[in-house]
Amino acid sequence: MKKTHYRTLWLSDIHLGNKDCKAEYLLSFLNNISVDTLYLVGDIIDMWQMTKQFRWPKAHNQIMHKFMQMSEQGTRIVYLPGNHDEPIQSYSGMVFGDIEIEREIIHTTAKGERYLVLHGDQFDGDVTLGRFQAWIGDKGYDLLLFLNREYNRFRAWRKREYWSLAGYIKKHIKGANAAIARYRKACCQRAKDLQLDGVVCGHIHHPESTIEDGVHYINDGDWIENCSALAEDMRGNLTLIHYLEHVEQSKITTLEVGSKTSKAA
Repeated sequence: MKKTHYRTLWLSDIHLGNKDCKAEYLLSFLNNISVDTLYLVGDIIDMWQMTKQFRWPKAHNQIMHKFMQMSEQGTRIVYLPGNHDEPIQSYSGMVFGDIEIEREIIHTTAKGERYLVLHGDQFDGDVTLGRFQAWIGDKGYDLLLFLNREYNRFRAWRKREYWSLAGYIKKHIKGANAAIARYRKACCQRAKDLQLDGVVCGHIHHPESTIEDGVHYINDGDWIENCSALAEDMRGNLTLIHYLEHVEQSKITTLEVGSKTSKAA
């Protein structure tokens, strides 16, 4: 089967080493694409979680090998560490093997539009009220992921597709949308100060593409809840990919083809 080719791909918040990482979905996605430039936009390895409990399943290791394989095959890879892989930030400006480490970078699309690329933890001060509130948020998010995990275990047992309960709950938590709006505004202000066309970030696990005060804001999402990525085609068009929707559509197509074949027989 022919692979889908992208000029550029942005992935963030994979959280390898975390039990909620959807590594199998990501590996399936990566095995069916090729890309010229890959931006790993932070929180790729969840070093926070691994200090609490070391966990490194086979699929997580396969993803790291896949990144190395892509690099060897000519994909330019830029790693922009976030808060969960913070120790790597100290290597900004260096190259390890063929992988570039940068805290932030400017990407120019095939259309000539310029986008600031960064994880987004740089703006935590604009979103949270302090360390205590951030700690409360972290513990609350752990609870959301626990509920999400157990709920989807039940759905799998019922042979139902994955659905982000955590994402649904977050949207209905008082103040969550306000925090997302503050984060979006801070990201766009940074891009505007640099006289850029837009910004690509991650960090808050909320995929989105919108215009904020004349600046194109794109959050490429995560592989904990949403299984999303941002892709640029060879013409410079930017598209948010929701991989689980692609999986479900493939299932429907397969069923339709199977049904037509049965009728023809």
